[in-house]
Amino acid sequence: MSSKISEAQEHCRAAEKALKTSLLRWKPDYDSAADEYSQAAQCYRIARDLNKSKECHLKASEYYKKNRSFFHAAKALENAIIVSKETATPDEIYSLAVESSSLYQQHGSGDSGATVLDKAAKILEENAPEKAVMLFQQAADVSSTESSQHQGSEYISKSSRILVRLQRYDEAVDSLRREIGFHQESANNGAVGRLTVAIVLVQLARGDPVAAEKAYKEWGNYCEAPEMSTLEQLLQAYDEEDREGAKRALASPFIRSMDVEYARLAASVPLPESIEPAPKANVRENAAPSYVSANAVNASNATNYQEEDESPYEAVTYEEKKVDDEDGLC
Repeated sequence: MSSKISEAQEHCRAAEKALKTSLLRWKPDYDSAADEYSQAAQCYRIARDLNKSKECHLKASEYYKKNRSFFHAAKALENAIIVSKETATPDEIYSLAVESSSLYQQHGSGDSGATVLDKAAKILEENAPEKAVMLFQQAADVSSTESSQHQGSEYISKSSRILVRLQRYDEAVDSLRREIGFHQESANNGAVGRLTVAIVLVQLARGDPVAAEKAYKEWGNYCEAPEMSTLEQLLQAYDEEDREGAKRALASPFIRSMDVEYARLAASVPLPESIEPAPKANVRENAAPSYVSANAVNASNATNYQEEDESPYEAVTYEEKKVDDEDGLC
């Protein structure tokens, strides 16, 4: 190991010498200096001095840029990310990846630019998922510029899954829509059908069954028979507020066989609130008759008796009574 460190130091001295000017050399030899620093970085890496290795890679990148060797400058930054992935902060890794990608694109190597963003995102995915999302999305942008729709869909798919895991459902919907767009451009209809199920689940997780139904109407024609059957049962259960029906649909084998993030999401989707039917009145058999007051019974009997005694033939008018009284007086 000590021999490798000595070799690295020798390369560093040679790089510094190449940068010096003299009467016979008016300009620094940036290309030679960058090569020497690059070799020094490799020696330090073998000697497990990763901080020194990163330092030399950064210096090599700087001098390659001054010499307008953009590909080599980008490669040096990519190597700096690899050797420092366990020691650098997420912000440093993110910045190095973005700069390296930009240099690759200046050289005309867009695919390499997308690849370095993907590598950095994988490093950050566990400890800094928010930055990983941004890197995956930028990788998709670069790939789409290079007309690589298939690769772009893979990058944006990783972004979508991380957003679902982080429960950032609004952003996940946007990412899934973009992912569907990539597959539509490449005529990958099967993938669109599967993503339709995913976006319906995310909309339900947002608590928006109406948006879920709209998504199914928009892309449901891409779904295969099992997908359509599952989604129709699920959306009907939410429409009818059938809690048990929704639970059965979410537990279907098709949904459980989806990517891990979406299968887990299905287990946490809020179920519809079922409407409880009104309770029926309890009627006891052989119950005693209802209580009726004795006063009410007597009043009712008196009324009936009075109605039976009255007759239209016994009624006397005022005029008849007046004539009878006059006859009596006579």
